[in-house]
Amino acid sequence: MITNINQLDFNQLYTYADYLTWQFSERVELLRGKIMLKMPAPSRMHQEISTKILLKIGQFLENSTCKLYHAPFDVRLPLPPHRIKSEKADTVVQPDICVICDVSKLDDKGCNGAPELVIEILSSSNGGREIKDKFDLYESAGVLEYWVVQPTGKFIIRYNLDETGKYIGSRFYTEDDIIESKVLQGFQIEINQIFGS
Repeated sequence: MITNINQLDFNQLYTYADYLTWQFSERVELLRGKIMLKMPAPSRMHQEISTKILLKIGQFLENSTCKLYHAPFDVRLPLPPHRIKSEKADTVVQPDICVICDVSKLDDKGCNGAPELVIEILSSSNGGREIKDKFDLYESAGVLEYWVVQPTGKFIIRYNLDETGKYIGSRFYTEDDIIESKVLQGFQIEINQIFGS
């Protein structure tokens, strides 16, 4: 049993089965078997933005069978060539916000499969490499819609999978715009409501 993060070899590849045995307080994700450290606590701005989006989506989903979750919440992503649910998964992420409409993917440990919608809120700790890795992971795992929220620039980009399984990016949604979800039909939110005080 691993009780201290320093017992891990950051050059080694791990699986979800390994991840389940770790008993330390630090938050980590597995990206194709590699350990990625999560920051201990997001900034106040990050939390305010997350809360505003969560509340709006929560209201919208009130009478829906879709489920809304926020970090920390484990999402095990099946990656090609398999795209099947498995305890041998080597990718476990904790999106800031996710919506799962296929509730058969849910279990007591979280979500075993691709959510329909994932929202990530960038912070100063999100390196460019992590952003690229997450984009590639969500696309290859079949996450239908992926929002990247940029608090300092006050914009959102929405990515949707096309018929070939590749993300098509939207324009930048900025002040006075309204962003709509293509996956959650009818859901929209004003950008000013997200970034306003």
